[in-house]
Amino acid sequence: MSLEQHNRRIVACTRCRRLVAWRAQVSREKRAAFASETYWGKPVPGFGDPKARLLVCGLAPAAHGGNRTGRVFTGDRSGDWLYGALYRAGFANQPTSTDRQDGLRLRDCYVTVGVRCAPPDNKPLPEERDACLPFLVADLQLLARVRAIFCLGAFAWDAVLRALRELGHAPSPRPKFGHGVEIAVGPYTLLGSYHVSQQNTFTGRLTEPMLDAVFQRARAVLDP
Repeated sequence: MSLEQHNRRIVACTRCRRLVAWRAQVSREKRAAFASETYWGKPVPGFGDPKARLLVCGLAPAAHGGNRTGRVFTGDRSGDWLYGALYRAGFANQPTSTDRQDGLRLRDCYVTVGVRCAPPDNKPLPEERDACLPFLVADLQLLARVRAIFCLGAFAWDAVLRALRELGHAPSPRPKFGHGVEIAVGPYTLLGSYHVSQQNTFTGRLTEPMLDAVFQRARAVLDP
């Protein structure tokens, strides 16, 4: 299976009834600022360089971000933070991401999420998390050059560890998430960062220098 075929399978998925209903509802009702737009309203595949050595994993598409634009971390303030940091670290050709045709290109980096559909209140249920796990496992299998995995938040950290366990890499004891945490798991280096959600960025829990420092560490891991 190719990466393109894998992503088509993601987009066609209807496994989780609650998420299918929610993403459709959001796409119908829309946000006032986007009332004239046609929402994507489907599962959102990963995005980036198929030869990437860095994999960035987040939680799920935002209801009016990726669920609207059809590209992860695109069209919302979380994406502004993420792609701005990727640009500063040399992994992106531009610091902004507004829609799928905005010219953004990632270099040596691929961005994915633990759950592919926008969940109510950004809180997937355990069974929804588990239903999406094979997609993350397939990401890792198909992105054969990945050596560093950047986990945005505790949910992504947990999802990545679950995926790695499916691939035969199960560290013991199980490492705890934290901002700036770095561990080796099999052939990968896992790096933890607070999520780029407004809950963290507006309150100052996560600052640009904090985010940049972890991306610089990822760059050092890949290019020692």
